[in-house]
Amino acid sequence: MTIHVLEDDAAVNDSLVVWLKNMGHDAVAYRSPEQFFQRGPPPGTDTVIVDLLLPRISGVAVIKWLQRLAPPPRIIAITGQPQSALEATLRDVAIPKLLRKPLTGEAISACLAEELR
Repeated sequence: MTIHVLEDDAAVNDSLVVWLKNMGHDAVAYRSPEQFFQRGPPPGTDTVIVDLLLPRISGVAVIKWLQRLAPPPRIIAITGQPQSALEATLRDVAIPKLLRKPLTGEAISACLAEELR
């Protein structure tokens, strides 16, 4: 299983990947949806951590695409948006897991453990 991290903020992206690798996971970083799409669809056994606010192609659009895959990978959305903006962003998509920034190792670890059950 690979954990794909789709985050345009280099510091957050690098920190997540280093943390995941230190926890023993295979992790791959992507700075843009285009870079992520070039790799091809992830298998259903993988997990994708995707920021909701990405440039050019939104994280919500990426999540919708992922949810149409058969079988879809596990999806964890991350965001730093305030609640009012988040409600508008998510009005037409169901997101199984959502973590709020700033992220903590404990929150990511708990979310991954739940997803991998």
